[in-house]
Amino acid sequence: MDDDALFSLRDRVIVVTGGAGRLGSAFCKALVARNARVAVFDSLEPGKARARFNGIGSNSRLRFEQVDVTDNASLQTALDRVRANWGDPQGLVNAAAIDAPPDAPPEENGPFETYPASSWDRIMAVNVKGVMLSCQVIGAAMAKAGRGAIVNIASTYGVVSPDQSLYDYRRARGETFYKPVAYSASKSALLNLTRYLATYWGRKGVRVNTLTPGGVFAGQEKDFLDAYERRVPMGRMARENELDGAVVFLLSDASSYMTGANLVVDGGWTAW
Repeated sequence: MDDDALFSLRDRVIVVTGGAGRLGSAFCKALVARNARVAVFDSLEPGKARARFNGIGSNSRLRFEQVDVTDNASLQTALDRVRANWGDPQGLVNAAAIDAPPDAPPEENGPFETYPASSWDRIMAVNVKGVMLSCQVIGAAMAKAGRGAIVNIASTYGVVSPDQSLYDYRRARGETFYKPVAYSASKSALLNLTRYLATYWGRKGVRVNTLTPGGVFAGQEKDFLDAYERRVPMGRMARENELDGAVVFLLSDASSYMTGANLVVDGGWTAW
């Protein structure tokens, strides 16, 4: 078997939740480039989602479904449309996720002692419930067909605690800022959801693994970049396309004896 066959995704039907997001769209483009058929499940309506694909949105190997990952019926309806056109999915990438943005209301990025439960509920609903339901609906279809691979996108902040010193520069300029708790807790939950499903579907032909990326460069302000890059052994943030190989590997036959594992791609962040 040559290298191309080993990593081949040709004509495999792969669902990517959050597929119009920054990482999700990068994954979709990489999968289409390897001749997969990719169903983009995103909260954006299809026209707006397609516009994020820089000229390849009309590719016949891409289809767009507006989906609420926190709603079982929404996921099932979208899956039914995918199956009617392309057949059963053979892959699922759970990239849909939210976090409190840096410019969120002060209470969301304030001390843990006053962190609002409403923010916790909102983030857990998408990042944990959304992944569980996506696995429940799409993973069940793969288990019934006897073949599939699921990749749950986690974060280094689900493996180790956020380094709050990265944000000292914000506190030095008079802001009250702490990386909030919900994102970390939600990404940590995915590690054991992955293990649970790996053992549950292990003999039904469905592999389930976690991909844990480090920070990805997205035009962050210089003070943050300087602090972050000092903390990374490789001395920089990841580029978007540097996670593509890991996703292709986990979905392809190259990882055929790998399940219940956590593949860390973080420039060495968790090595110290």
